[in-house]
Amino acid sequence: MAFEKFTGKTLEEALDQAAQAKNVMVDELHYTVTEEKSGFLGLGKQVEIEVYVEKDVEQFIHDYIQTYFDNAQLDGEVAISNDDGFYHINVNTSNNAILIGKAGRSLQAFNRLVKMAASAEFKKKVGLLIDVNGYKQERYAKLCRMAIRVAKDVRRTKIDASLDPMSADERKAVHNALANMQDISTHSEGEGDKRHINILYTPGKETE
Repeated sequence: MAFEKFTGKTLEEALDQAAQAKNVMVDELHYTVTEEKSGFLGLGKQVEIEVYVEKDVEQFIHDYIQTYFDNAQLDGEVAISNDDGFYHINVNTSNNAILIGKAGRSLQAFNRLVKMAASAEFKKKVGLLIDVNGYKQERYAKLCRMAIRVAKDVRRTKIDASLDPMSADERKAVHNALANMQDISTHSEGEGDKRHINILYTPGKETE
């Protein structure tokens, strides 16, 4: 469990203790009051809280992935950066083909697994993206080049086109790549693994 418990006569006192122990400011704490005793005539009053900070989330993600590598007897080094509560995980390994899989499907499944584990541990939605040996950046570049070619055909023929299904992060990269293309707009549709991007001919669309 990544949570730590702290007690005090008041909530403020318990938070102060947690902040000192975690070496952070009070407003950086994520906490839940787990027990509150009123005492008798104000004596014995106590507040207990469960606390975690962003570093605890990073440590959990790191340890979870590292444990997976150890159990699967795979080599791997994990580096994590926190972008305002969204975690970017870079993995360096010689077993990239196993982790990535065909068209990145194994990596997508692993990403979902780690995301679900972290979200369950901290009882909130944890956003994260795992990249293996720079695969994601190369994949984004390839998909964006393809999408631009298709968009140019749509603009020339005035016939809308649909791309193959992609993961949410890949769709975001394509949307951004085409956002300022004249006479072209994009729209995602479909559910789950079938969610894809439609490239639409939109004459007169304003661009920045």
